[in-house]
Amino acid sequence: MAAQEDRRQGRRRQVTFYDEIGGHATFQRIVEVFYREVAVDPVMRPMYPEEDLGPAAERLTMFLEQYWGGPGTYSERRGHPRLRMRHVPFHVNPDARDRWLAHMRTALDEAQLSPLHDATFWDYLQRAAHSLVNTFEDSPEPPPTTIGPTQERRPDLGLTS
Repeated sequence: MAAQEDRRQGRRRQVTFYDEIGGHATFQRIVEVFYREVAVDPVMRPMYPEEDLGPAAERLTMFLEQYWGGPGTYSERRGHPRLRMRHVPFHVNPDARDRWLAHMRTALDEAQLSPLHDATFWDYLQRAAHSLVNTFEDSPEPPPTTIGPTQERRPDLGLTS
């Protein structure tokens, strides 16, 4: 990566992958598309306990930006990433991994990075996703969307005429 002069501090700094692909705006767009897809995925959505996906999106944006040479905000706020440890409570099986990767693939496709940047980013995502698989058991059934039995499954108590 080329050196770039930082005129505010009179020194040179390395241009990072973060800079090359467009900085914060690009990472924010990738993460927004990813969570748009997660929001409608019946396996992935239950892994995010917060009603609002905004906090998860913020954490992922900060993590990816830091990993790729952007601001170190993630570590400043949350400490060392410890990806494996942070994902242990979640049911990350090959199906969840593949869904996560599919949503990230959609996000990268929409970001329209250069072929080299896309391949570099995708390689990292694949390696990270494979490393986080922590079970080979099937995904648990998604929670029901209604409380109690559905009309067809309600017992007839003989109270109707």
